[in-house]
Amino acid sequence: MANIASNIPEKTIERLSEYRRTLIKCHAQGITHIFSHVLAGMHGITAVQVRRDLMLIGFSSDTKKGYDVKVLIDFIDGILYSEQPMNMAIIGMGHLGQAVTRYFNSKGLKLRITAAFDVDPTKVGSTIDNIPCYHIDDFEERVELMDISIVIVTSPTSAASALVLPIINAGIKGVLNFTSAPLNFPQGIVVENYDITTLLEKVAYFVKVAEENN
Repeated sequence: MANIASNIPEKTIERLSEYRRTLIKCHAQGITHIFSHVLAGMHGITAVQVRRDLMLIGFSSDTKKGYDVKVLIDFIDGILYSEQPMNMAIIGMGHLGQAVTRYFNSKGLKLRITAAFDVDPTKVGSTIDNIPCYHIDDFEERVELMDISIVIVTSPTSAASALVLPIINAGIKGVLNFTSAPLNFPQGIVVENYDITTLLEKVAYFVKVAEENN
């Protein structure tokens, strides 16, 4: 499975994550099997796309009954997650950081936010949403002690660039950046720059176009 997982396109990985969440909801509702066209309809894509994605990861099923929901969840888990749990940390425990923490730790993912970092003395040394908050000066030491692999950056944009070197030095393997400043890292560190402002402006543009064409 390791060889298969290393050759999966980025967009397919995104869809697999979406399939997994949908399948978990279906399983909770007592649905044991699902056809590709039903799963596709829930995501606004074609059944061909769903089958292509699942074939790409080496999953096959009894097409007469559809996909076994629990088996498919477990199979996707094996693709997306390591055998050992991955610990995550939040850098910046403002309103966004706290919202992201609550969201991730309520989703039942095999990824857990286990620590937070900030410079605000009213937050450092406290526990926020059951997550201990440490000073950013202790970042590298805590990453090693707590075996943290991934960080989520929700700090003020003005402070984001100063975090690059500590993240590299700490040996972090993955970064999800919620600030509006793109962060660049050397090869070996996976980074996703998630600019909410750009995404909102993209949505606003297409809404404007749709209104102008009506």
